[in-house]
Amino acid sequence: MELALPAADVLACAPPPPGETIGVSREGRPLVGHRFGSGARHVSLIAGCHADEPVGPAMLDRLGGFLHGLDADHPLLSRLAWWLVPHVNPDGEERNAAWTRATTTDAEGRTVYDLASYVAGAVRERPGDDVEFGFPRREDDAEARPENRAMASFLRGGAPFVLHGSFHGMAFAAGPWFLIEASWAGRTVAMRRRLRERTTALGYRVHDVDRRGDKGFHRIDEGFTTRPDSRAMRAWFERRGDAETARRFRPSSMEYVRSLGGDPLTLVSEMPLFLLPEKHYREGDVVRPPVLERLQAAADAASLEREARAVGVAAMPIDDQMRLQLAFLDEALAAALR
Repeated sequence: MELALPAADVLACAPPPPGETIGVSREGRPLVGHRFGSGARHVSLIAGCHADEPVGPAMLDRLGGFLHGLDADHPLLSRLAWWLVPHVNPDGEERNAAWTRATTTDAEGRTVYDLASYVAGAVRERPGDDVEFGFPRREDDAEARPENRAMASFLRGGAPFVLHGSFHGMAFAAGPWFLIEASWAGRTVAMRRRLRERTTALGYRVHDVDRRGDKGFHRIDEGFTTRPDSRAMRAWFERRGDAETARRFRPSSMEYVRSLGGDPLTLVSEMPLFLLPEKHYREGDVVRPPVLERLQAAADAASLEREARAVGVAAMPIDDQMRLQLAFLDEALAAALR
């Protein structure tokens, strides 16, 4: 039996039974973690670091249900051990509940997020206050967010890891974007090729940008960039005279997991909620293309819909986002275990 993740089977699963409460959020909501398997190779997966990125948590809920349903001697459980925190930001999840529950269907009957609901209701933490860049600088870092302190304690129990994934999303992009550990660039050539092929097979092109090291993003290959870094984030804000925001950045989950030992392949998936043709991007403005101002200036849902049609915005089906997250994880597992 292979260590493969069958996307159709995973997506058909309901969330697993309640896991262990590993801590509480700022507002007292439980933070839930799951452990599966008994293998010698350990994998850590988290999602929901940014409040307005709901697809990663949805995928990890299904993956947790899939792993829970396997027999103990299945290779995914006998050869691997999994540490999962499907939603690391339950307060942010609640603030975005109105639009994340307002799904609709596209012309082909696929479930997608509604653009008007997203524009009206999306809420995101300010830079330096998100959960991704909030991990403790040291074990007694009491000023770190409680969510991060809880996750740090949970993940320490599984270290060292061979793979760590943090599943993110983007509001608008030309296609899926894949971020990986810089030191693994030479060891992931085949992985990158196969993942591009799987992306193309689903009918998408990768989001291919070159941010020239901005915030730690260095282009590796078509559709692949190094994952961001807290030191580069701090430097970016310092160069703009915002020392207060720079000061707030702590290690990312990727940096934290690597600090626990070993040489884990760390990755970040960036799946777009809405696809935007590449013609609307310009050099140096790859995250917030100018056309978004036209969408946000729409006075009502009808004018927003007209503007979206004019610029070519299309919602990316939620299942396809999860399929490509799973494809990324699947290929990364193969690379890490080699």
